[in-house]
Amino acid sequence: MTTTEVMELQRTIGQLRQCVGSLRNVYGDASAVRRLANDVDRLDIDAGELSESPPRPTAHATSERVQVPDTPYDRALWQGVDDEGLGGNPHERT
Repeated sequence: MTTTEVMELQRTIGQLRQCVGSLRNVYGDASAVRRLANDVDRLDIDAGELSESPPRPTAHATSERVQVPDTPYDRALWQGVDDEGLGGNPHERT
């Protein structure tokens, strides 16, 4: 993470903390508010750990592209297969 990203994350966590504080003023010590406060605390801890010792960037795996032909499939591939949900008996088709 770059310094800019870390600063933005910390700023956003600060805003979340203020919002949870506002919710606490309205709803008191409700269990949902306590869980939100706990979540914000955990985000703050994780962001701190990430900025102190950032992990190595992961290498993006290249995905293999499979060419799908536009031509119709050979009907023999589907011989004897049920057409689930389409109705009718597949053996009656020609």
